[in-house]
Amino acid sequence: EVITFSEADYEGVRLPHDDPVVVTLLVELFTMERILVDSGSLVDILDKHAFDQLRIPEDQLKPVKTPLVGFAGEMIHPLESINLSVVAGTAPCQTQVEMT
Repeated sequence: EVITFSEADYEGVRLPHDDPVVVTLLVELFTMERILVDSGSLVDILDKHAFDQLRIPEDQLKPVKTPLVGFAGEMIHPLESINLSVVAGTAPCQTQVEMT
């Protein structure tokens, strides 16, 4: 799905800008707010606290063997991975995808 912005979305924005894009999405029937869109990211990260609030059974988690390496070289070992249903937009301009 293509995401577009209208002139109304630029109201109050000084151009050119490099502001981050922050969205609200429906994840597994829960509204998650303040999601940072990072076009350079190769992973989608959900912290443990947010996962716990979704109340998803832990048996849906899959082991992950590959660590994540940050810009400064620090290594983080993800607990596990999971596939989640994500809905963006509102009808009739809406899309639903499965994300890991």
